[in-house]
Amino acid sequence: MTTIPHANTPVIIGVGQVQQRVDDPTMAKDATDLMADAIRTAANDANATTDPIASADVLAVVNTLSWRYGDPARIVADQLGIAPRRVVTPMGGNSPQSLINSASQRILQGELNCALLVGGETWRSRMRAKKQGVDLSWPKVDAEILGDEPPETWGYDLYMSSPQEEALGLAMPVQVYPMFETAIRAARGVSPEEHLSDVGRMWSTFSAVAEQNPNAWLRKSLTADEITTATDTNRMVGYPYTKSMNSNNDVDMSAAVIICSVACAESLGVPRENWVFPHSGSDCHEHPFISDRNDFARTPAVELGGRHALELANLTIDDIAHLDLYSCFPSAVQLGAKSLGIDPYNETRPLTQTGGLSFAGGPWNEYVMHSIATMVDTLRSDPGSTGLIWANGGFVTKHAFGIYSTTPPAQDFRHAEPQDEIDALPRAGWADASDAVSDTTTHIEAYTVMHGKTSQPETAWAAIRLADGRRAFGKSTNPSVVSHLLEGEHVGEVVHVTSDHDFEPVA
Repeated sequence: MTTIPHANTPVIIGVGQVQQRVDDPTMAKDATDLMADAIRTAANDANATTDPIASADVLAVVNTLSWRYGDPARIVADQLGIAPRRVVTPMGGNSPQSLINSASQRILQGELNCALLVGGETWRSRMRAKKQGVDLSWPKVDAEILGDEPPETWGYDLYMSSPQEEALGLAMPVQVYPMFETAIRAARGVSPEEHLSDVGRMWSTFSAVAEQNPNAWLRKSLTADEITTATDTNRMVGYPYTKSMNSNNDVDMSAAVIICSVACAESLGVPRENWVFPHSGSDCHEHPFISDRNDFARTPAVELGGRHALELANLTIDDIAHLDLYSCFPSAVQLGAKSLGIDPYNETRPLTQTGGLSFAGGPWNEYVMHSIATMVDTLRSDPGSTGLIWANGGFVTKHAFGIYSTTPPAQDFRHAEPQDEIDALPRAGWADASDAVSDTTTHIEAYTVMHGKTSQPETAWAAIRLADGRRAFGKSTNPSVVSHLLEGEHVGEVVHVTSDHDFEPVA
């Protein structure tokens, strides 16, 4: 029996993706220009008889890092010649999918009819301007105007690094995600060589998807060895990750999604074959500080958030034809896949629709807008199938899920936020180095070695568990400790921690 959507059923009618590749920053468009272009592209994609841009009552922008606009939504609206409600998200790579979830609920409740959701970054041009000493004249909203008429915020900020972590200098994804990788490896019980081979093969499949994606930034398929082997052009960043295994933010990209009610889609004259329905969604987060995570090889909030999204759509993970798992680093994909019940090393379904942040491009918070846009194209090409998107922000911290299909949902769009259940889960807790000094059983739980610009190993980091279950962090620039951690497996190794967080293996 065919489900007939009702007037307030949310539906995506248009998507657009744009990028620019200019080496002279004085000739580059800023991110709000690209966002306006992406929205126009999405409007053309809708193939409507009436312009959906003029019908929008909300314009929501994923918060930017390339430039501090104050209110980028106001600038984009002005460029489009419209005056809708303006929304700017908090920071976080979960934001695009969270926007879909929020807009879908508001459309269903009759609060809005049509929303333009967009994100964009011009980090590539911004960094070239900085390197060349060029002062950019990109727009900013006047502070007085911003104070009098601030945009709305959908979602909430979340502090993801504790004061102790920040004081130690542990606050960057390039430090944390490779530590997760060594924890995942140890939990699998395989050798470093076998694990790296498996991860390289997995990441190679991402590059192969990017090669076929016309909107990907790097369209070249790489072998596992090309990805995992450090070279002059593929330097080691944080062991065991080379540059090719890190998110690529050196891009100028934008993507937009137009979502509206079925009644609005019909009034705009959007062809039925363009419609893609959000069926369900969820939003949640892990314990915000990595010090509190109970296990670096598990993501219980992904387990719960993913399960809720699937159950609300009356589906299991095996029913999903098309997947897009957040892919800033290989450890994120493995954690997300395992939590969703997927084998990341042997899954026959592609784990990405775009090619991931390393190859398709990693424009900070807005990458998943590209995932959603690409998923819409995929589902239109495979009518009746279903797609799942997992978006992530922070250190596999903030999560948003969405289930999509060209087939209308059998019930209204449904949403879950299982945060109370997650908050009740066990926490490891921070331990000062002074607490670890007298503990003779402290052992490495996860580790990495950060490398310099020419692949020289510089700083060893280790997550260290105490006998009482709390977690301390060690940091060492001792060449013997650094070189020691680059060979073999060291998870489980007993170490001595000094009062300044330095550490060394116990002989």
